[in-house]
Parts: sequence; structure tokens; C-alpha cells
Amino acid sequence: ESGEEKKYTFDYSYWSHDVQDPHFADQKKVFDDLGVSVLENAWKGYNVSLFAYGQTGSGKSYSMVGYGPDRGIIPCACEEMFLRIEQNKDEDPDVKFTVEASMLEIYMEKVRDLFNPKNPANEKGLRLRENPVTGPYIEDLKSVPVANYANFNSIIEEGSSARTVASTQMNATSSRAHTIFTIILTQTSTNAETMKVMDKVAKISLVD
Repeated sequence: ESGEEKKYTFDYSYWSHDVQDPHFADQKKVFDDLGVSVLENAWKGYNVSLFAYGQTGSGKSYSMVGYGPDRGIIPCACEEMFLRIEQNKDEDPDVKFTVEASMLEIYMEKVRDLFNPKNPANEKGLRLRENPVTGPYIEDLKSVPVANYANFNSIIEEGSSARTVASTQMNATSSRAHTIFTIILTQTSTNAETMKVMDKVAKISLVD
């Protein structure tokens, strides 16, 4: 109202209206800019989060999950993660990797387990707890082991089918909840001299 000019700063700004335009930013471009750094930090043992925020119809689910061949950050990150694990087996066979995943949604202030939609606790909402060592966690949330990228595709489809969706004026299949897809990446190594086993654990939280 004052007429004062305001300036805003963005790390990245993408234009994705016309695939023929030279300025077009595809899903790979977004993943290279945002998703790769998430994996690199997780590989070092840091907990990382990526949060998609915006109004209905702005493309949050498209950017995070994608549709059809236009895969979003979550499937691209998982594919890259398993490629790195396979590569690491040749470079450092003494390091063992385990991957676990969970998927939940927060709708109407209730937490639902998308990997176990028939859980009776979903009706009232799963409880948020806090561990003094590992931090906040969701009680009774199902965590499943993931062996490879094909396995990941199967469980992400299962979880996505259980999401709460509804039609809005801007989006016919709008997600009506926040979805958190969490990956626990554990790297286990054994010291050859002391035979001491050490785990490097990273939590990757991808929020739509």
C-alpha cells in the first residue's frame, strides 16, 4: 500500500511452461540443483530435509514425486542412492549399507501411516513421541526395508495410493495433506585393527 519497492532473493528460479523453450527447466534440472546435495550430505552421515511449500496446484507433488516418466526428487534421489551403493560395493566392499523407509501424512492435525493404512491407530492419529537420544519419532509407524530401486517403486506406489486426495478448483487430484517420506540410510563399517563395528546413520526427510 505504501508503494515501497520490495526485493526478494531466491537461490533458484525455474521456468517450466513450454518444453520447447530454451529456458525450460525439467525434473532432472531441479533434482541436480536440489536433490543431489541432499544425498551428498546424507552420505556424510548428516540428517537432511527437503520441504516443498506452496499453494494448491503449484506443483509440489509434481516436483517431489512426479507423474509418469517425469519423475520427481524422491524417486530420482532413491535411484541415485542405490546406484551409489552399488558403486561403493566395488570401491569399499567392507562397508555395508541398509536402507529403510517410512511414509506418513498429516491431515486435519492427525498423523496417518501410509505404509499401513489399515492400522487402527490411524483413525485417531498416530502419536508423536521424543527419544532423548534420537529425537522425535512417530509411535507405531511402519518402517520397511528397501533392497533396491525396484523395491522402492513398489512401496512408494502403495503409499501414494493411500494418500488423502480431493478435487479443488485448481487441481482435480489435489493432495489434502502434508506427506513425509523418510529414508534411514545406515553405513556399517568394521575397523580392521580393533574389529570395532561403527554405524553412520542419516535420516532423509522429504516433505510434500
